[in-house]
Amino acid sequence: MFGAIEAGGTKFICGVGTGPDDLETVRIPTTTPDETLGRCVEYFAERGVSIRSLGIGSFGPVDLKRGSPTWGYITSTPKAGWKDTDLAGRLSRGLGVPVGFDTDVNAAALAESRWGAAKGTGSCVYLTIGTGIGGGAVLDGQLLHGLVHPEMGHIRIPHDSTVDPFAGTCPFHGDCLEGLAAGPAIEARWGKPAAALPPNHPAWALEARYLALAVANFVFTLSPERVILGGGVMGQNFLFPMIRQELCAILNSYIQAPQVLHGMDDFVVPPGLGDRSGILGALALAERAIKR
Repeated sequence: MFGAIEAGGTKFICGVGTGPDDLETVRIPTTTPDETLGRCVEYFAERGVSIRSLGIGSFGPVDLKRGSPTWGYITSTPKAGWKDTDLAGRLSRGLGVPVGFDTDVNAAALAESRWGAAKGTGSCVYLTIGTGIGGGAVLDGQLLHGLVHPEMGHIRIPHDSTVDPFAGTCPFHGDCLEGLAAGPAIEARWGKPAAALPPNHPAWALEARYLALAVANFVFTLSPERVILGGGVMGQNFLFPMIRQELCAILNSYIQAPQVLHGMDDFVVPPGLGDRSGILGALALAERAIKR
């Protein structure tokens, strides 16, 4: 059995299992680090099942550099009280097991590659569009890391202020992708949350345009075999055909791959694992921790 934690700003989802068929979970509210991590340790201790390792997919930013003195830390997060929290180390010591650690979106990409919408491919990009926008990628079966970790929500995309005079909501970059297309940006621009806007509202054509521009950037730079779009905003399923149509126009037949030229419905897709991508990705990270 493996342990898994999807660490979020409002809740921690803890689970025990070996895969999608036997995973059991519980939700713990995110309060202070001491209280939240203490309750996580208690959950695994009370299960009465020995776990071989623990996987954590966490909100961030986080330090993923092995050998760094702050590996496994949540670093410069705006989440009150959680800056510089030794998440991986405290849980590893509390449970006495090795830990696999990554971003929540990288974990989701890993799960979708292993069991979900990207199963059978060697590469995928996973984007979540909700309160914020984040992204993770699996390339040749490996999670994408580098200087830090992907911050796909903060890429710059074309913003025509004559069409959309909205300045953006990102406190760091204003009109980056997240500042223009995340849930809070939609609500600030139109005065209503995304779920309250009807399908024929002009918000959706603009949203589809921005998300298609983002996907095009990742298609050009990372060349994924599948693009998975999750998160609360993508609960409006009518967005998918709109995004695919915009993406086709932007790519303009430049990418000569059958998935793009003839199979866009199978190229830009919702998560195959639904809202379990993150926690199942943490389970896969736990398995990788044992192999490492």
